[in-house]
Amino acid sequence: MKLLHIETSGVNCSVALTDNDTILATKAQNAGHFTHSENLHLFIETVMTTAGVPLSSLDAIAVSAGAGSYTGLRIGVATAKGLCFALGKPLIGIPTLQILAHQVAADCIIPMLDARRMEVYSAVFDSEYRFVSPTEAKILDADSYKEYLDKGKVTFLGDGSTKFATICQHPNATFIAGAFPEAKDMIPFAIEKYKAANFEDIAYFEPTYLK
Repeated sequence: MKLLHIETSGVNCSVALTDNDTILATKAQNAGHFTHSENLHLFIETVMTTAGVPLSSLDAIAVSAGAGSYTGLRIGVATAKGLCFALGKPLIGIPTLQILAHQVAADCIIPMLDARRMEVYSAVFDSEYRFVSPTEAKILDADSYKEYLDKGKVTFLGDGSTKFATICQHPNATFIAGAFPEAKDMIPFAIEKYKAANFEDIAYFEPTYLK
């Protein structure tokens, strides 16, 4: 089962190629600004060439499905859909916040993506990376997520968590800096969806923009 994974929801642009759960090649760059339109196709070509795998050998293409940057998501999804149409392969959509949550192991995980000012895109996940609360746009205040923090330790990560750290004084809050969604963290979710034949409608699929 060969899957191509594309993650472009933020300023980080990353691509991974896997055979079952083995990573054959990856390519990523965080330039601090959007370079996806220039780099994404080159990154895809690089990982395919590095692994010696032709695009025609892919079984499916997985893409980060939002929330996130309108520009980044649009480029990634358009590229994935174009490849799926051309190759006749199925499309798999993976929620961006679930991808980000996969970077940590904790009982309660709240990934956050910056949505400007004191607003973030966030969701709550359990230790198995299952949604406890859905993706939403949330305006932060000092009491945000108190219902989870009062119950136990909560790990916050992502570029949106930095500003929450400045106003949250709860002793159960842990903040992880410098985390951003990456294609390699899509792998277990993409495999699960592929095995379940949980595919998107290529013609009508749109990412979750929220704004």
